[in-house]
Amino acid sequence: MPIVNRIAEYSDTLTTWRRHLHSNPELGYEEVETAAFVAARLREMGVDEVHEGIGRTGVVGVVRGGSGSRRIGLRADMDALPIQEATGVAHASTRPGKMHACGHDGHTTMLLGAARYLAETRNFDGTVCLVFQPAEEGRAGARAMLEDGLLERFPVEEIYGLHNWPSLPVGEFAMCTGPAMAASDEFRITIKGRGCHAAMPNLGLDPVFVGAQIVLGLQGIVSRETDPVDNAVLSVTRFHAGQAFNVVPETAELVGTVRTFKTETRDRIERRLGEVAQGIARSFGLDADIAYRRGYPPTVNHAREAEMGADAAALVVGEERVDRTPRPVMGAEDFAFMLEAVPGSYIWMGTATGPDSPPLHSAHYDFNDEALPLGVSYWAKLVESRLPRAG
Repeated sequence: MPIVNRIAEYSDTLTTWRRHLHSNPELGYEEVETAAFVAARLREMGVDEVHEGIGRTGVVGVVRGGSGSRRIGLRADMDALPIQEATGVAHASTRPGKMHACGHDGHTTMLLGAARYLAETRNFDGTVCLVFQPAEEGRAGARAMLEDGLLERFPVEEIYGLHNWPSLPVGEFAMCTGPAMAASDEFRITIKGRGCHAAMPNLGLDPVFVGAQIVLGLQGIVSRETDPVDNAVLSVTRFHAGQAFNVVPETAELVGTVRTFKTETRDRIERRLGEVAQGIARSFGLDADIAYRRGYPPTVNHAREAEMGADAAALVVGEERVDRTPRPVMGAEDFAFMLEAVPGSYIWMGTATGPDSPPLHSAHYDFNDEALPLGVSYWAKLVESRLPRAG
């Protein structure tokens, strides 16, 4: 694989940076030390501009090459997860209950590596905005940066994202055209009954029994009402009621998630979830309060930018190792907000260490350092192909 030689020469530095970040994870909007580390490295590299505190803890570096007026953005996320690490590696998290279980330490490192390459070579004609984003993990850091004027201060014509993918072998990439990742919504259903002694359930209104019926009823929204060739997931992930073994409680609470790609499917499931839950509750003489919160929108790659991103990956690993038609996944990603604002694409990069590579968000997950030069080479080839020098 033609990893750029200049990048291969500092692969050990990339590993050092990545392991430092892994040892010092910070959660969303707490990335103070991470942001300072990023800003310090950018200044050391001679990046033209370094801006801090965007979207609370975000950082943007600006690198210019030639005299071209075209501008593109590259984005990496910086935050960790509230997970107790169980990898046992020497560079494991030093902060109890926090770890880089999604590889954002690798993403940050690869964009730093790209910054170094671009600042040293300037082998492009235009401006590159390097966006180091906070709080991807459920706290919408991309939206926070946009609301803080990201695109007004750093206008770009295209924007690109990358995520490591431990189900793909190292040296392979995958790029969807159109929907790549799903919208992510949350719901909470509170069922209001009447408590009583568990030995005399006829004297109460049992929210546990009704909650069980609601769990079953909600499954029909996808299995019986959604077009089989559409994609949707509705999962009840928590059912809580009562404290004692001999008391029918007053209330029960169900929470869960809905994942969709299409706006009309998202709207319909939100409406039907309330109708089904309330209908079942009332049929047994109880009431249900439904709270539905919309989270990240679907991540939708723009066709032209998806093709360009895949072409850049092929320059690094060869066309035969780039999947241009992977299946979308039902996970969510807040880069979706940036793709709603600017044309761009989001590529998956293989990081598998073997057939049993731990998945993302596992306490046993650790980014594969072998992939770092590949990711940096991808960014380099993407910039040089999207902002080619004249002649």
